[in-house]
Amino acid sequence: MPRLLLLVSLPLYILDQITKLYVVKHFELNGGDQTVIENFFWIHHTANTGVAFGMGNGEWWANYVFGAVSLSAAILIAVLWRKGAFPGPFSRLAAVLLYAGIAGNFTDRLLHGYVVDFLKFDLKVMIWPSFNVADSCVVCAAILLFVSSFIEKPAVGKAATTP
Repeated sequence: MPRLLLLVSLPLYILDQITKLYVVKHFELNGGDQTVIENFFWIHHTANTGVAFGMGNGEWWANYVFGAVSLSAAILIAVLWRKGAFPGPFSRLAAVLLYAGIAGNFTDRLLHGYVVDFLKFDLKVMIWPSFNVADSCVVCAAILLFVSSFIEKPAVGKAATTP
C-alpha cells in the first residue's frame, strides 16, 4: 500500500490541493463563473461543508461530522487492506483513490472550513453540482470497486472457510 499511496494518492492529492489553492486565490467565493467551454464547462468557486450534492451543506455540525467520517473511512480502508479485502488491481487502485479523495477534502475542511468545489458542468438535462479533483477520485474509486466486485475473486482466508 505505501508504494501505491506514493505513486497514485500523493500526486492526485497534490493536484487537488494546487487546483483548489489556485481557485481560492483567483476566484471570489460564490462569484461569477469563468467559462472554459461555452455552455458546457465553468470554473466556479463554491464552498461545501456537506458531502455529495451538498447534503448537509451549511449546517454547523457538518465539518465535524464529515471530518470524523473521513478519518474513520481512512482508518477502515487501512484495516481492510491489511486483512486482504482488496485482492486485485482494481480494488487496490480504488482504495488508494479513496485515500486521495479523503485526504484532499479533509485538508480543505481544516484549511478553509469548507470543501473547495470549482468544476461546474451543464449536462443539458441539469447543471451538475460543483465538484473537485478529490471528489473525482472518490467517484472513480466507487466505479472501480463496483467493477472489481464482478471480476476480482475474494481473498481466501479464515472467514471464507468457516461455515
